[in-house]
Order: sequence, then C-alpha cells, then structure tokens
Amino acid sequence: MSWDRPFAQPVPLPGGRPARTLRDASDFVRKLSRLEQDAPEWRHAVQMLTDAAEDRGAIFLAKIGMDRALNRKIN
Repeated sequence: MSWDRPFAQPVPLPGGRPARTLRDASDFVRKLSRLEQDAPEWRHAVQMLTDAAEDRGAIFLAKIGMDRALNRKIN
C-alpha cells in the first residue's frame, strides 16, 4: 500500500496547495465536514483513492474521482 503515489498532474484544491499525492488528496478529504464527506461524489472519490493506494485501481481514476467531487453541483 502506498499513499505516497503521485498523480500525473496535481489536483487543484480550493484555498490551498494542490494535491500531488494520494496522501495529499486523502488529507484534504479528511478535513471536510462529515456532511460533505457523506456526499456520493466524495464517497466515490475516497473509494478510488483507496483502490489506487492498495494497487487495486488506477491512479488516474482516483484523480477523476477527486475532480468530479471537487466540481460537484450542490442542489
């Protein structure tokens, strides 16, 4: 398992430095409110991050999951 795997391109994060590794992205998600973390897009992103860290999924899918969660529409 390696949370230190880098993204091919950093994930821009609001109000801070970009996520360059799976760990950076995971740290960002952990700082979100519980309500925000429970949104389907964030749950999916966390699953993709975990899969990539455990070599069960591609890192580019983790990036896509983060991008989708960051750009989700709040109704």
